[in-house]
Amino acid sequence: MDMRELLEATAKRAASYHENLDQRAVIPSAQALADLKRLDEPLPGRSTAPEEVLTLLDSLGSPATMATTGGRFFGFVTGGTLPAALVANWMAGAWDQNAALIALSPVAAKLEEVAIRWLLDVLHLASQAGVGFVTCATAANFTGLAAARHALLDRVGWNVEAQGLFGAPPITVIVGEEVHVSALKALSLLGLGRDRVVRVPVDSQGRMRTEALPVISGLTIVCLQAGNVNSGGFDPAREICAKAHQAGAWVHVDGAFGLWTAASPQYAHLVDGVDEADSWATDAHKWLNVPYDSGLAFCRDKSAMVAAMSTTAAYLVQAGDREPYQYTPDFSRRARGVEVWAALRSLGREGLADLIARTCGYARQFADGLAKAGYHVLNDVVINQVLVSFGDSETTRRVIADLQADGTCWCGGTVWQGQTAMRISVSSWATTPEDVAKSLDAMLRIAAKHRSAS
Repeated sequence: MDMRELLEATAKRAASYHENLDQRAVIPSAQALADLKRLDEPLPGRSTAPEEVLTLLDSLGSPATMATTGGRFFGFVTGGTLPAALVANWMAGAWDQNAALIALSPVAAKLEEVAIRWLLDVLHLASQAGVGFVTCATAANFTGLAAARHALLDRVGWNVEAQGLFGAPPITVIVGEEVHVSALKALSLLGLGRDRVVRVPVDSQGRMRTEALPVISGLTIVCLQAGNVNSGGFDPAREICAKAHQAGAWVHVDGAFGLWTAASPQYAHLVDGVDEADSWATDAHKWLNVPYDSGLAFCRDKSAMVAAMSTTAAYLVQAGDREPYQYTPDFSRRARGVEVWAALRSLGREGLADLIARTCGYARQFADGLAKAGYHVLNDVVINQVLVSFGDSETTRRVIADLQADGTCWCGGTVWQGQTAMRISVSSWATTPEDVAKSLDAMLRIAAKHRSAS
């Protein structure tokens, strides 16, 4: 089988996988999971034909996937894959480009450049900002906070990239009580410590209480959230940015999914003041619906970002323009900017706004249907996140487990402000009104069974 035949066979199998998503359960069957044991084999002594590898991958792998790219997966704020982003992913794989340098991939660098202009425009961020195409929001938080660390210490004459943190002036980090774990992981990787943070009390929706902010002085980073991972709530960015900047602090925004509301006229008010921050982090593999893995880091002060991220060596060919590796923690990397460009080019301004508004509307339908049936929706449903309790903690956990086993849809569990809840995250372009109706029916059917049993 030559390369053309192999790629055509792959496309046929991939198309079949997508065509059957609506007919299969969201979770893999017990048999599919058991069949994965057939992959436990010694490394073959001889080479295997690519078509045999493809057959094995599809026959054992495809049935054992979670149907996250379909319309009824509502766990972990997981987007699907837009058709244009998927084919861009295939093309980028065929190109096999290393997106580190312009010299290594002129097309990857150009598509990043175009996508950056579009991103800064549609998210209403500073037009001069530096942008890095990274793996995820954790890496994006790391990148933005590294730029913050550089800028603050540089202000007092300390070169942290050269001298490290040994003997460096201390940096205070202020976070909300419900700061996301990805920001804490980034702080730990940066040597700023996840336990050294100053935590600010939050309100009933997980939003930082402005009046509870401590007095800000010295070298300080304030971390805000645009979209609480449980409630979807937004910290009051305009007020906090004003207070922080008055004291000379750096403001970083963890907007893993909530930052995308800026692209929707209907929901943009939620990010009021977010544009006043100094750095921002988001995921493209969530609400933009590109393939994993894809995150985005933004920094108003491009020079701080480059200083924190870049390095050099005699063999590196520098074009003098924007060298992509100077904005990311990694060096060699896949050309994930191709997919971001493709998603934006495909959706356009109106399509992206519709995607955000439509999925938020579906979340509201879930909340209304569950509330009407007498179940307790715990959060104000401001965007795509719904938290629902089906009674006591044990009952709620049983409903979640049975719903996951049922396979009609998939939702995860959480504990939020002391209450066990099921979390519904509507993030996929592929979700339809029929998916919502079918999933809501399953939720109510399973919850009713537990209600009658109690």
